[in-house]
Amino acid sequence: MHLLYDTWLYMVQHGGQVWQCTVQQIYLVAIPVAAAIVVALPLTILATRVRLLYPVIMGFSNGVQTIPSMALLVLMITVGLGIGLLPSVVALFVYALMPIVRNTYVGITSVPADVKESAVGMGTTRWQLLWLVELPLALKVIVAGVRSSLVSTIGFATLAALIGAGGLGSLILQGLGMADNATVLAGTLPAVAMAFLAEFVMGRVERWLTPRGLRT
Repeated sequence: MHLLYDTWLYMVQHGGQVWQCTVQQIYLVAIPVAAAIVVALPLTILATRVRLLYPVIMGFSNGVQTIPSMALLVLMITVGLGIGLLPSVVALFVYALMPIVRNTYVGITSVPADVKESAVGMGTTRWQLLWLVELPLALKVIVAGVRSSLVSTIGFATLAALIGAGGLGSLILQGLGMADNATVLAGTLPAVAMAFLAEFVMGRVERWLTPRGLRT
């Protein structure tokens, strides 16, 4: 209880700093995840039509996932991106790709063949089949991939402070450097709250975007 009181006191006394770090954390998460959605969705949809693309796209995103997060951040520096926001956003972007790529591909390719055959029999074109049948049926799986990508990126983004990108990780590093648990928690608790909030909101979005007849 004493530690929680000290943490609350720190957050009240340094509210401006905590808020600034929280806003930085939001930017660190929102920019790469939005970019990953914009890039991964159309490429993966195209890969369902041009099957030779999928091993390339999935191989790249899987390969990036095998790199430890700290090593990936350092790699961004060594390839000439320097330190700060840019290398952090690039690292977070490539790290966010895999769940979106995987779920988009699985969602679209898992649409039952008889459903697609029925749609084709009714005269739908190849692209009408995609937009009117496959994507609506795959939407729940696709959003689940975005949800997984978002939540994992929130956790990874705290490490971006190690290369000068700011965010809530800077409070955690500051607390560790001073052996001050209250400061560590002042950075940790908002990050945890952000992850839980993202999980809750995306869960509601996933349900809202799922066709009514497919909701469980």
